[in-house]
Amino acid sequence: MLLYTVVCCIIYIIFIKLNLFLIAYKMLFQLLGFFLACSTLTVYAENTAVVNIQNNGTSNVSGLVYFNETSDGILITGTIKGLEPGLHGFHVHIYGDLSNGCLSTGAHFNPTNVSHGGPNDSVRHIGDLGNIEANKDGIATLNFTDKIITLSGANNIVGRGVVVHEGEDDLGKGDFEDSKTTGHALSRVGCGVIGTLTTSASATKWTLSSGLIFVILIIVNVAIGNMQ
Repeated sequence: MLLYTVVCCIIYIIFIKLNLFLIAYKMLFQLLGFFLACSTLTVYAENTAVVNIQNNGTSNVSGLVYFNETSDGILITGTIKGLEPGLHGFHVHIYGDLSNGCLSTGAHFNPTNVSHGGPNDSVRHIGDLGNIEANKDGIATLNFTDKIITLSGANNIVGRGVVVHEGEDDLGKGDFEDSKTTGHALSRVGCGVIGTLTTSASATKWTLSSGLIFVILIIVNVAIGNMQ
């Protein structure tokens, strides 16, 4: 298709320089290029989910976190504020249920029933996303990728809960009784339910089609001709 377009462009430019096309054929050829551009320009909506983090009723935690499906895994971005400076456990929990606040989200999402670990460990809960770090102003900026969670299939996190904890997740390496289950991350200070974004709200990316290249070449040719 691209070779065909390039050949057509070359033929078109040559014939224009030799004035062998009638005006009607020029217009027809330009309309054809415009049609190709419009018909092959494609919009792709990324598979994206979002969670609105709310406080537990006693804290001031709030934020928005996005989960974007990429070729490298799920890109997690967003901002959470109202935290104490330092590290805070950040996990996906089984239930998307806030009827009893953050407590009703249940335990970590762990369908394989293994021990708690860090996000880079070979043995970990699906929902083990490690720690986020709040700065001196209590704001945590998230920008990392996880290769285990997904937005479809067996490890799908859509509809489940996200919990931000009071303390640091020891990634299952501590000596506390709950290190192998929760990472001893202490109480839940913020939480939310993961939902999907609408197509219009999703990030979009555009592909430049051969038809659009064709139109650009025509415009450039006309501009050069006007300069001569």
